[in-house]
Amino acid sequence: MVPKINYWGIVPAAGVGKRMLADRPKQYLPLNSMTVIEQTLTRLLSVSKFTAVVVAISKQDPYWHDLELAKHARVLTAEGGKERSDSVLSALSHISEQANDDDWVLVHDAARPCITASDIEYLIEELEGHAVGGLLGQSSHDTLKLVDEQLEVTATVDRSHIWRAFTPQMFRYGDLKRALESAVENNQPITDDASAMELQGLSPKMIAGRADNIKITRPEDLALAEFYLEQQ
Repeated sequence: MVPKINYWGIVPAAGVGKRMLADRPKQYLPLNSMTVIEQTLTRLLSVSKFTAVVVAISKQDPYWHDLELAKHARVLTAEGGKERSDSVLSALSHISEQANDDDWVLVHDAARPCITASDIEYLIEELEGHAVGGLLGQSSHDTLKLVDEQLEVTATVDRSHIWRAFTPQMFRYGDLKRALESAVENNQPITDDASAMELQGLSPKMIAGRADNIKITRPEDLALAEFYLEQQ
């Protein structure tokens, strides 16, 4: 009997978001009557395919357990780590007794609250038969410049093959866990889950997503996210 393929959401949320210059981590800043992370989780939980969404939270986090969504039947809490990859690995370990190697894992940034259910469902539809998996993104429309240490332009980069990487990023449970463990063990720098897969010689597939799937990084991003949520 072929085991059922499950879909798991993973949300690393142990960061402090220093660039926001706020009195709390950016995922707990208010955004349209909720916090940022509540907006994000509400979007993820609206996708019925998810068996559960695992949120990796810092041990010192004083805010998470006060949120009603932290008690949601399909939300699991794992201990976050120092780096994003540590938090994702902790979340993967948290479901190790429930997940199979062939299950799909969708890792999504807590600070991307404008993700739509339709984009998540489209990502799943496009990748569920793919050998590796992939991620949402958008091709670059800007002219790209290469600069030196003095920020002086040394070249114009051909943008025809350049994409911006978004989340969710969707990979098989076993493949992703092994890729992240290998990268951490070998002290290899990884900025997202796709880069860990690439270090294993694998080629994730880019899936075109909505441009409003922005990541809140700076104070002005909150106003933009508020606008996008209202438009959606």
